[in-house]
Amino acid sequence: MIPYQTEALLDFSNDSNSKAYKEALTKVKEELGKEYPLVIGGEKIYTDDKIMSYNPANKTQVVGKVSKASKDLAEKAMQVADATFKTWSKVDAQTRADILFKVAAITKRRKFEMSAMMTIEAGKPWVEADADTAEAIDFFEYYARQMLALKDGKPVESRPGEFNKFDYRPLGVGVVISPWNFPFAIMAGTTVAAVVTGNTVLLKPASTTPVIAYKFMEILEEAGLPAGVVNYIPGSGSEIGDYLVDHHRTRFVSFTGSRDVGLRINERASVLNEGQIWIKRVIAEMGGKDTIVVDSEADLELAAQSIVKSAFGFSGQKCSACSRAVIVEDVYDEVLARVVELTNDLTIGDPTDPNNFMATVIDEAAFKKVTSYFTIAKEEGRIVAGGTADDSKGYFVNPTVVADVAPKSRVMQEEIFGPIVAIAKAKNFDEALAIANNTEYGLTGAVISTNRDHLEQAREDFFVGNLYFNRGCTGAIVGYQPFGGYNMSGTCSKAGGPDFLTLHMQPKLVSETF
Repeated sequence: MIPYQTEALLDFSNDSNSKAYKEALTKVKEELGKEYPLVIGGEKIYTDDKIMSYNPANKTQVVGKVSKASKDLAEKAMQVADATFKTWSKVDAQTRADILFKVAAITKRRKFEMSAMMTIEAGKPWVEADADTAEAIDFFEYYARQMLALKDGKPVESRPGEFNKFDYRPLGVGVVISPWNFPFAIMAGTTVAAVVTGNTVLLKPASTTPVIAYKFMEILEEAGLPAGVVNYIPGSGSEIGDYLVDHHRTRFVSFTGSRDVGLRINERASVLNEGQIWIKRVIAEMGGKDTIVVDSEADLELAAQSIVKSAFGFSGQKCSACSRAVIVEDVYDEVLARVVELTNDLTIGDPTDPNNFMATVIDEAAFKKVTSYFTIAKEEGRIVAGGTADDSKGYFVNPTVVADVAPKSRVMQEEIFGPIVAIAKAKNFDEALAIANNTEYGLTGAVISTNRDHLEQAREDFFVGNLYFNRGCTGAIVGYQPFGGYNMSGTCSKAGGPDFLTLHMQPKLVSETF
């Protein structure tokens, strides 16, 4: 087997890459306002009720008019997925994996188009959109290889006169509820993890980014995935989301999103509905309040760069984003000053311009939520950079640094999901680590230190699912840094890791006596 390699990120200083991206943006803009159907069992269904997708950098510009699934259509999709499972679950793993390899190949050919769509629909700057597409490709290839490694099961012992075989079987129909912040990578990755393991899927993408999900459906169809394996049903959570989570034929729910919605899904999935004969499985990634700890013995320039890039990449709209920094008092003033300097140097504007590091938050609701923390920040600390916003054309929030905050302040505890980083001072490394652990989340964290004893202490005591030493706290790579966290950050399901696929299967032991 060819060794696994991640998809390379593009160098936009290369004229050919820059030209190709601009051409893709032109192509995407030519499609603005197009109508998109549901896809149920391969049938394209247009509805009168639409989800309107808007460009967050140009808030009146319609990206697409996407058909909206009703409860009746959700039921139709469930019946199709349930029936298709009977055949798809019998397709051998090699064939399923081969389809994913083809999905990856097609995506590579459409790479610029998919990234450009995210720039327009999700407000992703070029570099962030390219990384999103590359991660999707990595998921396709990694999960295909993982399925090939699991297809014959795992070895167990056999005694004289018997033969024992331990292997994995698919679960059934899965409901995939995907987020807008990684509208291709997470949406596609969670979907194909379910598909390659032999399950069928009801895909309910985020209502702010449904067009990129439809483009993914085109790729699946081109790759030869049988109709009915993945059914595309955008719709409201209250109308079809709850209905599908509650449905007696739903076998598992794969969710990425907020803590509150994740908890609600987990609660509803625990209820036994009439006709249900299994305990539903929930795979959930629910956010974070992630901390970079800066030790007194540290590369201070690396610390400042790591805080700024981790806090403000994609406008802080990552569950792994650095929304808190805890700095030991000996170096606090120096690191803070450099963070402010770097933050003030960031370029903010339309994401179609490759010179802009940052663009918008996703929509009006996000804009109102994030900017509401400006008042809180002024009460709890002092704003030393940013603290301003402009929604006259798009939802632009300037990168904001809040200094001198208390460990239990709201800006240090609540998931803001925007370009605001709170900075607290610690007396020493022990206190810094204690502050880092004082949230209900446990997703990512980072420690910047040259003290080996402190790094080993953090390895043991920093309670997060993904811990990074001497780098930022974002940017987990598929196959290298399996991603998922503790506590209210979810089920620690470790996407892009060696055991993620097993969450979509159930093991079976067959023992034969001779």
